[in-house]
Amino acid sequence: MAASFTPTLFRSILFIAAFFCAPFSALANNLNANANYVVTLRGVNISTVSVGFKDNGQIYSVNILGDVTGLASLVAAGTARFASSGNSSGDQLQSERFELETIANDQSFNVMFQANQGNVTSSQVMPPLSQNKNRVPIVRKHRQNINDPIASFFLKADRLEPALCDRQLKVYTGVERYNIDLKFAKEQTATSKATGYQGPVILCTMRYNPISGHFTNSDTTTYMQSNQRFLIWYAPLGQSGYMIPYRVLVGTAFGDLSMVLTRLNY
Repeated sequence: MAASFTPTLFRSILFIAAFFCAPFSALANNLNANANYVVTLRGVNISTVSVGFKDNGQIYSVNILGDVTGLASLVAAGTARFASSGNSSGDQLQSERFELETIANDQSFNVMFQANQGNVTSSQVMPPLSQNKNRVPIVRKHRQNINDPIASFFLKADRLEPALCDRQLKVYTGVERYNIDLKFAKEQTATSKATGYQGPVILCTMRYNPISGHFTNSDTTTYMQSNQRFLIWYAPLGQSGYMIPYRVLVGTAFGDLSMVLTRLNY
């Protein structure tokens, strides 16, 4: 998949896969849940995402698998796997281990890091990234006070309200450090019977701010940094007190890339 799609499109898919799947991991003691999402580009299905997550009130784990599907499978083939685990006893998930593997055209790319209380203790990238003078170095302070791109998007709130969006997420992926600034946009109602939820939602805008690990000459970084169509809708998960992404939308040069919840069992 990475080799067949352009870097901007593939990176956008990885962004929204992480955003959608993070928040379900710490919803309740002894939770064992499964969810499905569909990714579309200009309204055409291009990928499916399945999520398995568990939480016992102290420790959580999330496992995510994304596959190219539909018409996209005629020109591309690939999978992306995410895994996040760590502490779920606080007011948000705190990652202690993150893994990412992408496979395309029989070539794999793997990232893993471990952390303790938000500080990275070890990391590995295979194959190693080549040296490039245009890549902003990741220094020690950029590996402190962070969360992984799954656990970062866990949200807890007493009710669905605009204040849900007022936060900055400090994300570390193992190869890049960036912030995501959430801001309230509007209150809406999800009505589509084709999705896994109907009811009130909160729409937040997102702004991507690269810190390190990115390339200063990267069109993808420039595009994402200036992207004005980077949106996330949050919905309540029943009366649990937790808010989950209902939809994420990323504007791309190819049209809107969207990911929507289609099924949730817990």
